[in-house]
Amino acid sequence: MNYSFDYLSKKEDTITAISTPLGTGGLGIVRISGKKAISIADKIFKGKVLPSQAESHTLNFGKIVDAKTKEKIDEVFLTVMKAPRSYTKEDMVEITSHGSSFILYKILQQTLNCGARLAYPGEFTFRAFLNGRIDLAQAEAVAEVIKAKTDLSLKVALSHLEGSLSEKLNSFRDRLIEILANLEVQIDFPEEDLEPKDRSLILAELKEIEDGISLLLSTYDEGKILKDGLRVVIVGKPNVGKSSLLNAFLKEERAIVTPFPGTTRDVISEEANFKGIPVRLVDTAGFRVSKDTIELEGIKRTKLEINRADMILWVVDASQKLDQDELDLENQVKDFKHIVVLNKIDLASEKQILEIEQNLKEKVKRKICALKQEGINELIDTIASMAITIDRDSNGDVILTNLRHKDSLSRAKEGILKGRKSLEKNMSLEFVALDLRITLDSIGEIIGKTVTEDILNKIFSDFCIGK
Repeated sequence: MNYSFDYLSKKEDTITAISTPLGTGGLGIVRISGKKAISIADKIFKGKVLPSQAESHTLNFGKIVDAKTKEKIDEVFLTVMKAPRSYTKEDMVEITSHGSSFILYKILQQTLNCGARLAYPGEFTFRAFLNGRIDLAQAEAVAEVIKAKTDLSLKVALSHLEGSLSEKLNSFRDRLIEILANLEVQIDFPEEDLEPKDRSLILAELKEIEDGISLLLSTYDEGKILKDGLRVVIVGKPNVGKSSLLNAFLKEERAIVTPFPGTTRDVISEEANFKGIPVRLVDTAGFRVSKDTIELEGIKRTKLEINRADMILWVVDASQKLDQDELDLENQVKDFKHIVVLNKIDLASEKQILEIEQNLKEKVKRKICALKQEGINELIDTIASMAITIDRDSNGDVILTNLRHKDSLSRAKEGILKGRKSLEKNMSLEFVALDLRITLDSIGEIIGKTVTEDILNKIFSDFCIGK
């Protein structure tokens, strides 16, 4: 469903929302932000001091009452945060009550009755951006922090929230602005033609910026994995131990394991954490020639999962010779990033294992016994090292994780490339300046220096209400 929100025209409204997840919990929070936030709190809070008389950033114990009947709703702690020292840089009030959904909605209704409007998704963060507390890239990082699934993905999201990406992009912008200013002088005063030495210096500077953008773009594929997770699909013939491997990864009996081939008929999917990388493990039906209608449907789904995989674990029974089904499967996975997993090594002789290894040259292979948990940690290490090859220390934790950012930076790089070529061909400096302005605007889209209302609506409507 598509939603359309008019954030900008309603920026003067006082907004309110429940900021804790739906359901019953120990505590819940109702948040209010805007010019009327504190006066609304005055109408419904009864404590030793009125919120309007409380010191900023103090916690006040009292009760929330119905503004009309004065009937008590709940005992609460109320926090006053006066502008500009708040998340939105507006006056803010946060009411911490017991975590009953019924209580939270009653408190929310009181704030609405007293003049607040229900916040749009992400509207508190939008106001933080609009009021200059954070830029657009940092605002998007708020959502990444909330959705982080592992320590590593959280670390990258927090670095974006702290401004590491914005700092790098602003350094590109500052250098481009300086180059453009130089070019504008030459355009305005054409009699002072650009000296060859100056031209070569500008070309060198543009090449450095382009290389910096290229380096950032090169981190996207792995950054996307840190943000969204690595989809690891387990494939193989029936009864080679795929479900046993899934259970070994999860350290629980998630998939049914029997000695009979073809037990798994459908796709089974579970989440895991491999060395800080969020992983979606997908166990598939056994791959073989079959006339069974249900089994054929399972094999069809296996092929679909192979095409969707970020990485494939091809499980082979090390105690058996490779057959035609496995050769067919090899053709299915050969063009994808994959690891050959030699399972059941406890049942295989050294000769059998060596023969399979020789038949599968130039493949990444790992030997395991899934049932006995042997070799599983080493396999996890291999998966993690193949998935993420970025040197996070040398890259300063500036990793691209957002598709919008990637698209904007790709246009920025194209603009610089065109500008360099125009300069090398001694074309009019107006053309060079035009290309560099495109680059400047493209970078500006990421941090919010140049952005349309449609982009803002799209970004913030994907947030949860209350953040």
